[in-house]
Amino acid sequence: MRLLIADDNDAIRDILDNFARASGYETVLAVDGQDVLAKWEAGGIDLILLDVMMPKIDGFEICRRIRQQCEVPIIMITARGEDYDRIMGLEIGADDYVVKPFSAPEVMARVKAVLRRLQINQQETSSIRGRKLGNMVLNESQGAVEVAGKGVRLTHKEFDILRLLAEYPGQLFSRDKLLDSVWGFDYTGDIRTVDTHIRRLRAKLEQAGLKDCSIGTVWGRGYRLEVQA
Repeated sequence: MRLLIADDNDAIRDILDNFARASGYETVLAVDGQDVLAKWEAGGIDLILLDVMMPKIDGFEICRRIRQQCEVPIIMITARGEDYDRIMGLEIGADDYVVKPFSAPEVMARVKAVLRRLQINQQETSSIRGRKLGNMVLNESQGAVEVAGKGVRLTHKEFDILRLLAEYPGQLFSRDKLLDSVWGFDYTGDIRTVDTHIRRLRAKLEQAGLKDCSIGTVWGRGYRLEVQA
């Protein structure tokens, strides 16, 4: 995770930088508003610690501009602790608000909390929207699959196979592993039923126009979902 730490006070910036790196984060430092925007636009920033009283462009304006383009987490840091300023920061899109003087460990705890909430929200959104692989979307909660925006009708077993492969792209699954995971440990039928289901599943997906994603065969070993980078 990379944090952009923006404060025109050298001592505060250095303290936050040291604590952030000690907490396992990479850091990028900015000394004024223009510097913040330039380094954010360069990409690769996961969270911004943003002082309000920045030279050239203040933190509120920076937050407004960034929020017009993305939802990167922003924690405002300022000596202004009035309710109006705090409410304004939150209303324009800040995720949290820290008032100086502050404890650096507390700031790092807030960073972790904001990133944790973001991760949870992304997981919930992913669960609702579905897992996207190539031009295929697999929605586990609805038991539905779409390729190029159109639904693909699969049997329960075909869907379960695809869901398992999609959960671990690139991982090789033997026939025995697929039987145990999809049919159950007590299955006593023909192991070749896996091949039959894979063949039908692959045909349906290819007929629907699956791109940048395919069910690959490793001869004599099993199957895996291959996704182009």
